Amino acid sequence: MTAPQEADIAAALAWARRQINVVDARLLLQRVCQCSLAHLSAWPEKVLDGARWTAFQALVARRASGEPVAYLIGEREFYGRRFNITPAVLIPRPETELLVELALANFAGESHLRVLDLGTGSGVLAITLALELDHAVVTAVDRSREALAVAMANAILLGARVSFVHSNWYGAVGAARFQLIVANPPYIAAADPHLSHGDVRFEPRMALEAGVHGLDDIAIIVGDSRHHLEHGGRLFIEHGYDQSGSVRALLADAGYASIASWTDLAGIERVSGGRWLG
Repeated sequence: MTAPQEADIAAALAWARRQINVVDARLLLQRVCQCSLAHLSAWPEKVLDGARWTAFQALVARRASGEPVAYLIGEREFYGRRFNITPAVLIPRPETELLVELALANFAGESHLRVLDLGTGSGVLAITLALELDHAVVTAVDRSREALAVAMANAILLGARVSFVHSNWYGAVGAARFQLIVANPPYIAAADPHLSHGDVRFEPRMALEAGVHGLDDIAIIVGDSRHHLEHGGRLFIEHGYDQSGSVRALLADAGYASIASWTDLAGIERVSGGRWLG
């Protein structure tokens, strides 16, 4: 769609809304102008300079082609905090906050808690738990060095004390044991058509795909967790909308007690876990 030579804020948003939704248009313009939504609303007649107008047009075109807003603006909110996001990591989603809520429900107030976050990505889980759980000692691992760089930058930005380790699941953790292990691993089946739709098309495939049934990585996490959980420790894993039964079976086969699944805000069983008494 041909754009005018110049535009004020109101005209720029009107032009963008013919291609993308209004929420996305506002977020992109806020990013370009480095201003708040209140500023956009208060000064609709303010003319964009040439550089900003050009940059806004480019972002709108990329969003119209399907590129996720989180990658375009470079950030996403998680548990009330803003995290830097790049295409090297998954885009944080609200349902993952359930892992935080379960951790707080079971361990809030416990001193010297040792936590392991497997497949940390942008670091949202590890950093949030480090900030929300007093005196927690949090270790976060990822097999992607690019993802770890994003996570470490977020930890510095938010003032969280987290130890980051380059590791394929437990590979570089050694003999360390923890009271809590959380994971949001890849859990989409390799042939799942969702991999070719929406934002997922732009996210790192290695953080999404997990074998024929989407359970390969979850099986490793559950099976090897017994070597890294203290007696009475807990494991919580996020999984697909239709995988709760399979994950509970894996936990049972591994010898876990108090096995359960918990629903997200949409009523979908999104996290399963149990207590290690071995």
